[in-house]
Amino acid sequence: MNLYPIQAGNFKLDGGAMFGVVPKSLWQKTNPADANNMIDLSTRCLLIEDGNRLILIDTGMGDKQSDKFFGYYYLWGEDSLDKSLAKYGFHKNDITDVFMTHLHFDHCGGSIQWNKDRTGYEPAFKNARFWTNTNHWQWATQPNRREKASFLKENLWPMKECGQLHFIPLPHNDSIADSELGFDIFLADGHTEKQMIPLIHYKDKTIAFMADLLPTVGHLPLPYIMGYDTRPLLTLNEKEKFLDLAATRGYYMFLEHDAHNEIITVEHTEKGVRLKHTFKTTEIFI
Repeated sequence: MNLYPIQAGNFKLDGGAMFGVVPKSLWQKTNPADANNMIDLSTRCLLIEDGNRLILIDTGMGDKQSDKFFGYYYLWGEDSLDKSLAKYGFHKNDITDVFMTHLHFDHCGGSIQWNKDRTGYEPAFKNARFWTNTNHWQWATQPNRREKASFLKENLWPMKECGQLHFIPLPHNDSIADSELGFDIFLADGHTEKQMIPLIHYKDKTIAFMADLLPTVGHLPLPYIMGYDTRPLLTLNEKEKFLDLAATRGYYMFLEHDAHNEIITVEHTEKGVRLKHTFKTTEIFI
């Protein structure tokens, strides 16, 4: 098995929204804001090369929305999904599976693109199966008013219409699911219904792709929860459970949204679970 970090682009969001009720005087120590109160964020995806399968976890925002839409998110840097795949010798057509942790636009927007004459949409990965789960698909396609702006129809329905959409079976009474993709999945409902956190067994390590359960290093303290989460008290419990597992089992936590920290480990301390080490992906994906 080989693992590759795929940089799908960078953006900014309001720091207050990213940290909820936590005062700026605290969160700006780890996530400094610019003059507009915006903090740097990434869409760092992960490519798994395992035998004949090329599995891409999340796909970033994509590029099919309007300039006005992207103007809200202050895109920065030169990274793109295509350039990042090419860096490792791959093309979108090589991808066999696209696994989406959840269907908010910044995690799945790159899965669907304009067709050639821009009259409609088509899969950006024409040879891939797109993976979600039935609970989250229903949640996303019948969105509540709070999340409606994050679940974009142009990202979702083309997946089903093209016939490439598949669903991961979920257990009834367990927070850990198996998948036919070769990794386990930790299920979390606080951010959105049935977000899926992949646990990838790589050599002697477990790589946890953290998605929005832990967006940045700055979100390690338990009460540091995004204002975007639909059930923040549930996130609190899920973070506590997961961070305890991560510290006990020595997980390497791959951060999707932290623009400046790629992988971290945590440890138990007298004050709870705290940061142990930070790593570049090049130190871990040998």
